[in-house]
Amino acid sequence: MPEARNGKRFPLQLPVRVAGKNGVTKNVSGAGLYLDADQDLAVGSSIELELILPADTVNGSADVHVRCTGHVVRVDPPGNRPDNSGGLACVIDYYKMTRAEEKEC
Repeated sequence: MPEARNGKRFPLQLPVRVAGKNGVTKNVSGAGLYLDADQDLAVGSSIELELILPADTVNGSADVHVRCTGHVVRVDPPGNRPDNSGGLACVIDYYKMTRAEEKEC
């Protein structure tokens, strides 16, 4: 099966919020990400999520929040991975970065 990924992926475990639930990424690239999730989403579903890049990761004084919209390209149901967790592979269509102190309340 040919590789479907676009761009180099980095094994980053970053906090992420999807549909009001907290999660963690497994890997991230400029074009997409894979995250641990037991979300009930189908391939092709639109997704909105927010990644948090810790200040020490971005050499800054405040965390960077990355709001993304994209779509699901693969769903791994719970039990199909070695650790029995579920996961989602998503392509990022749009993102906006803001420093934590710039966030609207």
